[in-house]
Amino acid sequence: MKKVYVGMSADIIHPGHLNIIARAAEYGNVCVGVLTDQAIASYKRLPYLSYEQRSTIVRALKGVKEVIPQETLDYRPNLRALKPDFVVHGDDWKEGVQKDTRQQVIDTLAGWGGQLIEVPYTQGISSSRLNRAIRELGTTPDLRRAALRRLIHAKPIVRISEAHNGLSGLIIEHTRISSPAGIREFDGMWASSLTDSTVRGKPDIEALDISSRLVNVNDLLEVTTKPIIFDGDTGGKTEHFIYTVRTLERLGVSAVIIEDKVGLKMNSLFGNEVKQQQDSISNFTAKIQAGKRAQITQDFMVIARIESLILGAGIQDALSRAQAYMESGCDGIMIHSKQPDPGEILQFCDRYNSFPNRVPLVVVPSTFDSIYEDELAQAGVSVVIYANQLLRSAYPAMLKTARSILKHGRALEAGPDMMSVKEIINLIPEKE
Repeated sequence: MKKVYVGMSADIIHPGHLNIIARAAEYGNVCVGVLTDQAIASYKRLPYLSYEQRSTIVRALKGVKEVIPQETLDYRPNLRALKPDFVVHGDDWKEGVQKDTRQQVIDTLAGWGGQLIEVPYTQGISSSRLNRAIRELGTTPDLRRAALRRLIHAKPIVRISEAHNGLSGLIIEHTRISSPAGIREFDGMWASSLTDSTVRGKPDIEALDISSRLVNVNDLLEVTTKPIIFDGDTGGKTEHFIYTVRTLERLGVSAVIIEDKVGLKMNSLFGNEVKQQQDSISNFTAKIQAGKRAQITQDFMVIARIESLILGAGIQDALSRAQAYMESGCDGIMIHSKQPDPGEILQFCDRYNSFPNRVPLVVVPSTFDSIYEDELAQAGVSVVIYANQLLRSAYPAMLKTARSILKHGRALEAGPDMMSVKEIINLIPEKE
């Protein structure tokens, strides 16, 4: 029998997939290369189903003899290993982002006389439309909670942005751009204590209790599907932190980040300008351990935020704390700095990467915002959080409009800076 190769994501199996497999089976034994989470996440949103789930489904389809992972969008590694007689694919990749991949397949097959068979596109079936329909249905706490770990495993760097209300959550959910590398979008949301406090006109000193903070979390859960990381400040008393973990986990939040400080919480970017006290390693590790014991699932993450660089204690102190916090069972380390350039952070990353037991590293480039995501990924960073940029950009825009109205005694002059009333009404269409 001839060997036939078919590559597919197989996140949502539809008649188009079945048609391709049926046609492929006419040419020989069909081997399906199911794209891994990493391969899919390199150019678009993480698939709903894991690779294991998707490969199990494809293996059960009529006509499939074998299923193997396809680790990249590039077909060539699998083709060179298998040397199939035929590759079967839909004819919809002759144009667009997959055009170059198609040519690579043709050139590679020519090396041993293989042939590309293209199946006419199945009319009336659109994976993009099906994906949109699924997103409109929402998600479940279990799926959302597990998404952050999957993203960290699948992507070179996970991109998170603060969302301070349901509207900003919708911006994170739906904003995407096309780039040469594929679709770029945010992977999840940061429920920030700073922005939660600011939108309520209160200082960032843990003035809002957890119940108040959860109002925003619930608003985000209602209208979005992407994972949420919760800014837990200091975590409060250990006895209280246990209940915070249980509540967040039950809701479907993916992670909580707590910082190793004690006393009245002050925003880290003040550094030593105000009195701030770092917690002892023993006390903070006890809090981490209590949080980990409290959780029920393996999906929820407790991430330890180190304030050593902020408070001038130095890189060695930060590394010592990172080692201790990892040994206590934390699922990630967040390192923070208020320096305007990324040099201090990169020095920490370089030394942190030598730890054999290292966990995912998180950074928040609020002050050192000149560094590119690719540079952070190369330095070993797993998650980048844009912690306050949306709110910081919204306030100047509102202030400009308010001043314009006061200056002119009417709203006409502010019109070019605003959405129309019709646009704002249609921004969130009612679901039938």
